[in-house]
Amino acid sequence: MTEAVLPEAEEKRLRDLALLVYVLQAIGFLIGLTWIVGVVINYLKIEDVRNTWLETNFNWQLRTFWLGLARMAVAWMLMVVKVGVLIGFAVTGWAIYRVAKGGLALIDRKPMYSGLV
Repeated sequence: MTEAVLPEAEEKRLRDLALLVYVLQAIGFLIGLTWIVGVVINYLKIEDVRNTWLETNFNWQLRTFWLGLARMAVAWMLMVVKVGVLIGFAVTGWAIYRVAKGGLALIDRKPMYSGLV
């Protein structure tokens, strides 16, 4: 697959948009609603970054949201047996790692790998 090359101004605009989503995710640790705003932005703009290195960042952001949501749902269900709190802390740490790693890669203009980690 050939990677598309965007005009410099368009790449900057989309890179800034991806950075905005990482910021919304970071704020989401305090105000959860911003995670949803970030996901909506990802889905609305993913076609604009298709086949570029930025698509990997958008996919990373989407996976962080959906996997984090699923894992938090499991943590909530396991609150009954008291292990859910520990799982919730672990999921939060995992999400913080992914937001930081993705944001730093974006700033360095590096694509994210496609693993589910």
